[in-house]
Amino acid sequence: MSEAGAASISAIVVSYHTGPLLGRCLTALRGERDISEIILVNNGNPSGAVEKAIRESDVGVIAPPVRVISDHGNVGFAAACNLGARAARSPLLLFINPDAVLPPEGAARLREDSASLLQPWMIGAKLISPDGKEQRGARRTELTPWRAIVEAGRLYKLAPNAPMFQRFNLHEAPPPDDLVEMPTISGACFFLSADDYWRINGMDERYFLHVEDIDFCHRFRRAGGRVFYSPHVEVIHRQGSSRTGAAQVSAWKTRSKILFFKNHYSERYPKWTLAIISFLLWGVHYGKAALNSVRGGFRIVRFSLRNGVQGLRRAQMMRPKRQGR
Repeated sequence: MSEAGAASISAIVVSYHTGPLLGRCLTALRGERDISEIILVNNGNPSGAVEKAIRESDVGVIAPPVRVISDHGNVGFAAACNLGARAARSPLLLFINPDAVLPPEGAARLREDSASLLQPWMIGAKLISPDGKEQRGARRTELTPWRAIVEAGRLYKLAPNAPMFQRFNLHEAPPPDDLVEMPTISGACFFLSADDYWRINGMDERYFLHVEDIDFCHRFRRAGGRVFYSPHVEVIHRQGSSRTGAAQVSAWKTRSKILFFKNHYSERYPKWTLAIISFLLWGVHYGKAALNSVRGGFRIVRFSLRNGVQGLRRAQMMRPKRQGR
């Protein structure tokens, strides 16, 4: 049985140019009675933004304090999570993205879900968009090189029910009603004990952005831990809040996937196979980037033509009429 009992929880938030959403995240956390402290790892925000978010998040009661870790620059998500976990004083850790809002009593419900579990355990929350739809990422199977190709190339559309084309993301599968074991959950919101976090030396800091949560779940299970998904806690997640270009994020994600396969599949797959998969993943990345550039160009042309036509009409309307003789 878990020995957490009524132990307090340290909430860890990593922020990089999050904007006004950071205040909403902190407000929700400071209203949680089970959270004893909030550790905000400032990977880079405009001057005064963090202080403003903390002031705005003061719920007026006995709110847990916010401790800020700064002056280290943007070290990446994995390294920042480790900074926050090292600073934590509570035996339980709740990691949550700065663009995510925990529901009332969400921390208490995650701890309630863990009460009957044998350690080591880890629980991920359900992620929903502001419109209430489930997001991809919170429920995922094991990432393999082939599944990465199936997902990136959308090959699952060829034969949705064929095991060969099983998806990595399971958000479109029938949702579970209760706590269920899940190979991979999302790093946007997950809960575990500090001892279990450090049992596998925390996050792998070689991942700068993306796939570090997939790697963590993989190593956690290989070390004898169990990963769970809880549909009881619905976290509103507004994606894409940080000031980073989509192409740059896609490049980091592609690089991280290739690193993941090198770390965990190099002994099971021939080198030439992984090389081909890397080539295909980069091909998908550059193909999407080119498509987005073309779409962006068309939008600019349409915008220019529309404004040009409207400007010409306005000019014609303003042209003085000739006086008849």
